[in-house]
Amino acid sequence: MLITPTKALGIILEQVCPLKALRLPLSQASGHCLAEELRSDRDQPAADRSAMDGFAVRSADLVHSPCRLRLVGEVAAGSPARPRVRPGTCVRILTGANVPAGADAVVIVEQTKESDSGVMFSRPVRVGANIRKRGEEAMKADVLLKKGALLGAAQIGLCATVGKARPKVYPRPRVTVLCTGEELRLVSERVSRHELRDSNGPSLTAALALWGYQGVAHKVVPDDPKALAAKLKRAATEHDVVILSGGVSVGKYDFVPEAIESAGGRIRFHGVAMRPGKPELYATVGANKHIFGLPGNPLSVMTGFYEFALPALRRLSGVEPRLCQASVHLPLAGEVVGLAKLVRYILAKLVSNKKGLSLMPIKSHGSGDLISGGTADGVIVLPRKAGKIPAPSVVVFRPWRPLP
Repeated sequence: MLITPTKALGIILEQVCPLKALRLPLSQASGHCLAEELRSDRDQPAADRSAMDGFAVRSADLVHSPCRLRLVGEVAAGSPARPRVRPGTCVRILTGANVPAGADAVVIVEQTKESDSGVMFSRPVRVGANIRKRGEEAMKADVLLKKGALLGAAQIGLCATVGKARPKVYPRPRVTVLCTGEELRLVSERVSRHELRDSNGPSLTAALALWGYQGVAHKVVPDDPKALAAKLKRAATEHDVVILSGGVSVGKYDFVPEAIESAGGRIRFHGVAMRPGKPELYATVGANKHIFGLPGNPLSVMTGFYEFALPALRRLSGVEPRLCQASVHLPLAGEVVGLAKLVRYILAKLVSNKKGLSLMPIKSHGSGDLISGGTADGVIVLPRKAGKIPAPSVVVFRPWRPLP
C-alpha cells in the first residue's frame, strides 16, 4: 500500500537520531551543528568601549559650548593605559578602546579642532554618546547559540569571541552510494546501444557535496542478489547511510528488497504516492543505520534524494527535525497541473523579475529525462488533487542547488 511523502518522511525521522557528538577545532567545525549551547564567557563588551575615534569627555564640561578642554592622555584599542578624565580635561580615544574613568561620552574627532592649547569642542554632547556599554550585547553566561545551531562564518567567529576553541558538534554521517544495473558502465567507458553510463552515482555524490557531505565514494553493483546482499551488508557495517539507485521496483531483476532482508535490514516502507519515484524504499539495519532505495531513473533519484535521504542526513548531522527538509515558498511563472492520486514533483527553474524570484515549470519526457533535469533548479511540489494552479500562485519548491 502506498503512503504519502509526508508519512514517509515522518517514518524516517522517527528512526533517525543525531550521531554521537565530538569536539572539533574551529578550523574544522564549519558546517557542523552545535551539540551544546554556546554561552558567553564574560560580559559583551567586557567594558564600556568607544564606538568611534575621538575624545572621551565629561558631558557636563560641554554644556556651555563652544569650549576648550586640556588633553591629558590617549587610549587605543588593546591599550592597558588608564588615564582619568577630570573636570576641564579630555582623553584622545580610538575605536574599541576602553572608556577612561570619569568620562561619560565620546565626541567624534570630526566635531573637534585640536591645537597646542587643547581641544576645541563646538557643541554639547549627550551622556553615553558613541559608547558601547558593558554587557549591552550579552551578559556573562547568556546563551548565544542554541544546541543544533549550524556553524557558519559568523557563528565560528562567535565561538572564537567567547574562547570556545573546540566546540562540541555533531559529526557528518558516513555515506556510500551503490548504483545497481547490468547495463551501467563507468563514465570513462565506451558504451553500446544497450548500455548506459552511470549518471546516478556522479549526480548523488555531487548533491551530497553541495550539502557538505564531501568525499563520498560510489560503486556500480551488478544485478546479482548474492553479490548485492554482500556488498550491502559490508556497506551498512562501514557507513551510517547507504543510498542505492535502481533495483527497487517489481521487475525480474529488482533484487534490492531481497538483498536488504538478506543483509539483516528491516524495510520500513516500500512505495510512496508520488511521481516520479513511486517505488521509493527505506530500511534500517542495526542501530541508527539507514538504507535508501531510490528508483533508477535519474529524476526519480534526484527527487527521492532531496525528499527523503537528505533530510535523514541532516537529522543525523544534528539539524532540528522541522528544518531537515529544505523548502521555500515562491510564486509560479506558469501554470502547473497536479495529479488525482499522487503527489507530483515538477521540474522548475528560477526566473527573476522586478518582483523577485518566481518558478518557471519545465516540461520533461518522464523520470528518465535528465536533459530537462539539467536545466532545473529544483522541483515544485503539488499535493494530491491539486488540479490546475495558475500563475502567480505561491507553491512549495525544493531547491536542488543553493539559491541565488
